Amino acid sequence: MDFDDRTTGRAESVRARYVLGCDGANSLVRGAIGGRMQDLRFDQRWLVADIATTADLGHWEGVQQICDPSRAATFMRVGRTRYRWEFRLHPAETATDYRDLLQLRPLLAPWLDEAAYERSELVRVAEYTFRAQLADRWRSGRVFLLGDAAHLTPPFIGQGMGAGLRDAANLSWKLAGVLRGELSEGVLDTYEAERKPHPRAMIRLAKFTGLTMTEGGELGNRLRNLIAPRLRVVPGLTGMVTSGESPPLRRSSLVEAPRMRRGLTGRLVPNDRLADGRRVDDVVIGRYAIITTAELSPGDQAIVKQRGGVVLRPEPHTDLCRWIRRGHVSALLVRPDGIVQSCRGSLPALCASLPRFAPSIPRTRAS
Repeated sequence: MDFDDRTTGRAESVRARYVLGCDGANSLVRGAIGGRMQDLRFDQRWLVADIATTADLGHWEGVQQICDPSRAATFMRVGRTRYRWEFRLHPAETATDYRDLLQLRPLLAPWLDEAAYERSELVRVAEYTFRAQLADRWRSGRVFLLGDAAHLTPPFIGQGMGAGLRDAANLSWKLAGVLRGELSEGVLDTYEAERKPHPRAMIRLAKFTGLTMTEGGELGNRLRNLIAPRLRVVPGLTGMVTSGESPPLRRSSLVEAPRMRRGLTGRLVPNDRLADGRRVDDVVIGRYAIITTAELSPGDQAIVKQRGGVVLRPEPHTDLCRWIRRGHVSALLVRPDGIVQSCRGSLPALCASLPRFAPSIPRTRAS
């Protein structure tokens, strides 16, 4: 690959077996492989302002979504003394209209009283255009797209960065296995197939959330005031909205899901706390694992260990044990990214299907 070094200005050349294009919305790598962004029809300009203050604002510190058709807004705490506000800009407005705290004061008034305002400092202010886009191709040969180079999600459900982390978590262990000769190069074909449906679904949900915050004029505002306070009594809705569970992956060569009933296959294993105080991630992520509620024979344990895997047997009455039993299984084959690859067949058969795979470090997941 040829490129110009931005530090020295000199032309340089680098040889690599694979290239990961994590170079943002205006990706040069995407252009180089002939990829184009598909417009999913969402385009809004927003102002983002970060304020530092030691004052107690006296507000709930979760993410606040202000459903105001005249000025939709978001408020959240992003640090010990740092807060972030996002305001939808009107057509004639730009970030230059809000360059200092004095200009921002009318927007911040619902959160900052006079005392808090006097103790506040503007850290940054910027204008962002929130878009909904999905690349038509995520790979060309040995070149892959990840993160904003592959998808742009409106921020209303906080999934933009999470989607990029999921891309990396899905692809990195597969590349490591291919480079070490432990996995066939064909496993790389599962990257786009597994990942692309997820950001598409998240983009649709984010668009819906954004539109419900801002559209409908005065009638929409009245409907929101009438319906929103009553949504909490709808059975199952609160759990669905507040759930942080990743959507299950579709069937692939690395997701051995039954065609008629999915069960736990393709799902991310809960990061439960174990009896010794560690989390599941501390033990599992980065290597293949057998998670089982049954006892393994010494022979099966030896197979797992020889192939670089790990065995995890959760304690009874733990959340992880209950999660497995709700799936009507007793054992899982779990991939290095924490996804259940298979729960079909006997425990010895699952152990025998474990590929040879050296642990990858660092071990992290995208939840």
